[in-house]
Amino acid sequence: MPSPAAENLAPVLSPEGFALLNSVPEGGAATDAAALELNLRLRREGHSPELVTAVVHQARLRARAAEKLGPFAAHMLLTRAGLEQATRLNVAALHARRFVDAGFRGIADLGCGLGSDAMAMAALELDVTAVELDETTAAAATVNLMPWRNARVVNADATSFDLSGFDAVWLDPARRTTSSSGTSRLFDPEAFSPPLSFVESLADAGKAVGVKLGPGIPHEALPAGCEAQWVSVGGDVTEAALWFGPLARPGVRRAALVIGAHGSAELTSPDDYDAGASIRGDVPVGDASGFLYEPDGAVIRAGLVAEALDLVGGHLIDPHIAYFCAPELVATPFARAYRVLNVRPYNVKALRAWAKAEKIGVLDIKKRGLDVTPEELRKVLLAGSGKSARKKATLVLTRIGDARVAIEVAPSLVAGDTPEDTGSS
Repeated sequence: MPSPAAENLAPVLSPEGFALLNSVPEGGAATDAAALELNLRLRREGHSPELVTAVVHQARLRARAAEKLGPFAAHMLLTRAGLEQATRLNVAALHARRFVDAGFRGIADLGCGLGSDAMAMAALELDVTAVELDETTAAAATVNLMPWRNARVVNADATSFDLSGFDAVWLDPARRTTSSSGTSRLFDPEAFSPPLSFVESLADAGKAVGVKLGPGIPHEALPAGCEAQWVSVGGDVTEAALWFGPLARPGVRRAALVIGAHGSAELTSPDDYDAGASIRGDVPVGDASGFLYEPDGAVIRAGLVAEALDLVGGHLIDPHIAYFCAPELVATPFARAYRVLNVRPYNVKALRAWAKAEKIGVLDIKKRGLDVTPEELRKVLLAGSGKSARKKATLVLTRIGDARVAIEVAPSLVAGDTPEDTGSS
């Protein structure tokens, strides 16, 4: 956790501090070594320790924020907790587009954090009032929204803010708690700030409401009558957004939006999640052969594995496991495909002998349904391979019925993919 001085924005909000921060070259504190050099240089130039600490901290956060916030990061004020929860700008643009497409104009952004969603709304010419309870975060949001005349920040409690006169509401509840050991995630929707029940109360009162939640929210916690959309970016599941009233699309209860190098694709369902469908036999189950597909995390979170396997003519290999197989290789944005080479019992001694005999030197391990730590198992399996081992291999560890299995697979190229796209983790 940063020291209180590091998260203190007062030094960089002064004319001297803001000018000094903006004089730091982009990426000037991208590494520990660069940050230390910057710290020493600024101190040699005679700046106070407090100012130097704050400037270097901001420069480090800006460098880390570049992937999520793009070129905007180089001009923003940030906090560590705020950056962890901030919406990626390409996803924030999709949020803002919902309000535009629904014909809304005046938006209240409750719990705006650093203001990334409000920035996207303002960029699409929506009139946005960003409300933030934390004084430090509100100060950062104020600076971040200064380029837009149609955006303003109010330091207030979202639950008591007067919403009269606003067309619609967007919320990004705080889902982390801060202690002396750092920040940690909250998983109970009623522990969020504001809680999910407050969001529901706004929707029940007739407000058009959108809310960003963590992707781990259980299906049983989803309010009735909303659209739930899980979003993944580059394979990382970033959020579950709930949409109420006219912001929800007709006929869509669950959706998985997959954003990658080749654009975006979406899978939807009009029905509530049915956890027992595969167990009842409503989803086909077969052997592990042909091509094994690993669904995108958003597809799994949204409970849309059955819909994804239907697109490739596939079947589950176990009713309780998200992996599925198909006889043919079919291009799909919703899953990564691997050619099945061999299916073995999961036996550490036998797998170690296999790795040694095949001269495996690089081993990727994926797992689902087994209590295995891939990093530790990799060390064990490769321990006897020797320095001459050069071959690469991929194992998928899972269950098929009561049997624990190790499926040897090879990443498969489909139209539009590159070898980097099919690399396993």
